[in-house]
Amino acid sequence: MTVQTVMVIGAGQMGSGIVQVHAMAGVQVFMHDLKPEFVERGMNTITKNLDRQVEKGRMTEEERNDILARITPSTDIQNAAKVDLVIEAAVENMGIKQNIFKELDQIAPEHTILATNTSSLPITEIAAVTNRPEKVIGMHFMNPVPVMKLVEIIRGLATSDEVYGTIEDLSRQLGKIPVEVNDFPGFVSNRILMPMINEAIYTVFEGVATPEAVDEVMKLGMNHPMGPLTLADFIGLDTCLYIMETLHEGFGDDKYRPCPLLRKYVKAGWLGKKSGRGFYVYN
Repeated sequence: MTVQTVMVIGAGQMGSGIVQVHAMAGVQVFMHDLKPEFVERGMNTITKNLDRQVEKGRMTEEERNDILARITPSTDIQNAAKVDLVIEAAVENMGIKQNIFKELDQIAPEHTILATNTSSLPITEIAAVTNRPEKVIGMHFMNPVPVMKLVEIIRGLATSDEVYGTIEDLSRQLGKIPVEVNDFPGFVSNRILMPMINEAIYTVFEGVATPEAVDEVMKLGMNHPMGPLTLADFIGLDTCLYIMETLHEGFGDDKYRPCPLLRKYVKAGWLGKKSGRGFYVYN
């Protein structure tokens, strides 16, 4: 199957990025969210990104306008009846995602693939609330979506080979590198990344080193482009905590136990860059 029209649910940082890469690849795309102001904010983000590309000479004004013309703002979930693929990029909460997928299953045409951009939740559990589990798949983009090349493609228990092949081909059309991953908590990326971040937080919690020292060791000693605590602030400490809790619950292994300092910061509202304070202070 060739995907010609897509709906992305969620116009936040991830959702707007997913919309942008589809529109840049020539795909017609609905950018959907609950309120017009959320969609407008997502459109403004995409417009600024494309304007920067024009300023740098990487894109013409005409190309920019063509890309924006392929994006249709949406606050009506019934638009899912017009698409070949829906990519859900809503908040990382199983109940919310299952409700969205139940509704999409009723609205979307029989051939439509339902994908989720979840970073850690089981695809099989999301698929189970639909009548088309063979057409449900994980499509985990990395942040920032227009820059990062990887897409983790996660099969649920019932995902068909045909659906997997369609999403793999589409990922390549978007200029991404698809990697097949099985349906386990955290998949590959977050199963490895989050325990590293959690251990870095324990290192600060136990007084071994300051956040600055931990980040310097990982940047200079391990050649990481960004230290784990800076990265945690960028991702959002609430998101890091949620993923660690998902890993801890999913595997039942104490090696995934979230650090008490991570819990304390989240309870204090120190969520990282988006709140102005995490392991570092942001103006």
